[in-house]
Amino acid sequence: MAAIGNRGTVTEASGFNAEQDVQKLREAMKGAGTNEAALTEVLARRTIAQRQRIKEAYKQSVGKDLADDLSSELSGNFRSVVLGLLMLAPVYDAYELKSAIKGAGTEEACLIDILASRSNEEIRTITAFYKKEHGKTLEDDVCGDTSGMFQRVLVSLLTAGRDEGNKVDDAQAVLDAKDIFEAGEARWGTDEVKFLTVLCVRNTSHLLKVFDEYKKISGREIEESIKREMSGCLEDVFLAIGLQKYQWCIPASANQTPPKNLNGLIKTHIGRPLLDRFL
Repeated sequence: MAAIGNRGTVTEASGFNAEQDVQKLREAMKGAGTNEAALTEVLARRTIAQRQRIKEAYKQSVGKDLADDLSSELSGNFRSVVLGLLMLAPVYDAYELKSAIKGAGTEEACLIDILASRSNEEIRTITAFYKKEHGKTLEDDVCGDTSGMFQRVLVSLLTAGRDEGNKVDDAQAVLDAKDIFEAGEARWGTDEVKFLTVLCVRNTSHLLKVFDEYKKISGREIEESIKREMSGCLEDVFLAIGLQKYQWCIPASANQTPPKNLNGLIKTHIGRPLLDRFL
């Protein structure tokens, strides 16, 4: 499923008919202007699998790619959102990562949003597509545009080797909590490698236990200590990992209704907070 995408909360449209949706999209693109509301009504209310069937039906009936026609009809952020909705999840992630790396500056927030939240299987799929599409490994490009401990955290995440089991080692959790405490709050300066070793390697259930033990030792929540000990991109990436492990994200049930108007949303919105509801 990861190759198609199964992170979203949009459910399959009842009575789905790809040919009827194709007709609606063609009607929306007819004439001098484009009916963006009609496009949104179809594409934002279909699952990624249904949108792939729509793409196939469109090409079969029109002889052209749906993405090409929409690209010529739309512009700006709305075009970015719509074209993103047509992509498979790992394809869009790879596209966003390349966009974040290329050019004069690097969009670190995009790197963090994607790499700190994807499963091992998703990261492996993303990196494989990235290399096939660009002829270079994602790790090489990330290392070429980042540096220091932030780079090392991203490289660790790109190995796709995080424990995804449920086993909790209580004794190890206590040791991990002590290691983090002694690497940060208990000393002058911070040993970021200790944070990396625990946050980027341990499974979710184990980390929850580590964070509980950490609060007993330090009297602080882990996110509070990260904010005190880190800064900049390194703080952001460790917080993102902690947020994922603690499951502090907005509940999926709160995001089940697609927006009525996607215009004005920037690509980082569709890359993580928005598009994840659809991919």
